[in-house]
Amino acid sequence: MKRKLLAIGTIVAVMFGMAGCGSTKEEVVQTQEEKVISFVDAQGEYHELTVDSDVEENSYTAENFVLDGEFMTYEDDYYTSSVGVDVSKFQGDINWKKVAAAGIEYAFIRVGYRGYSEGKLNLDEQFKKNIKGAIKAGLDVGVYFFSQAISEEEAREEAEFVMDAVEGYDLQLPIVYDPESILNEEARTDDVSAEQFTKNTVAFCKAIEEGGYDAMVYANLMWQAYKLELGELTDIPMWYADYESKPQTPYHFEYWQYTSTGSVDGISGDVDLDIRLIKK
Repeated sequence: MKRKLLAIGTIVAVMFGMAGCGSTKEEVVQTQEEKVISFVDAQGEYHELTVDSDVEENSYTAENFVLDGEFMTYEDDYYTSSVGVDVSKFQGDINWKKVAAAGIEYAFIRVGYRGYSEGKLNLDEQFKKNIKGAIKAGLDVGVYFFSQAISEEEAREEAEFVMDAVEGYDLQLPIVYDPESILNEEARTDDVSAEQFTKNTVAFCKAIEEGGYDAMVYANLMWQAYKLELGELTDIPMWYADYESKPQTPYHFEYWQYTSTGSVDGISGDVDLDIRLIKK
């Protein structure tokens, strides 16, 4: 899809005479240009996003994202890339040796989740098996937590839950805060505001960093547009999700989850695939 970019701005010039000085002074007042982009979501619906100029922009060259079979690659003068997966109990038993042999270099493993109705914290049933298998296969490993926190207190509770679960494991990659919407069902987060989601994200990531780990947030463009105040999250790296052929976001990201229907030897059925952008 070609991204539509609308520039909306005004320049006001005020001309006035200076009495008694025989000259004219020109004062120019220029408002900041406001940019609005049109994007498509995972269901094929179109939306608009007003770009926050205070957030670091996406400086990647779209044409440099190249799909080589199942794996996305990127190369330019400043960045190279690596490919990975993110998995949970839904992928079942994984043969991590085969996954590594297929060319996968890293994995984000779901450590747990909060229930979207009662809010109970749960360890992912495959977490221990997955993290041990991925580490043994030589992959770099990070984890993510599926959040349904409705307050900063609950977000900090989730962070403590995650850090307890990963104690003793060597993580090379961040611990990721993954707040998501529940489609077609009522959820405890339905009435949470963007301001509160943002505060929850800050609370989780701050707790993770104070615990000695790197933190990151996961978001698609709907969340970037309507659910998070990105200007408050500029110090937190972004794992971006978008299943279009090129990333639509106007904002910088470090990882891009580019498909939910990938295929990798050693994993039965569909799996999420990710590209990591690495500074040279």
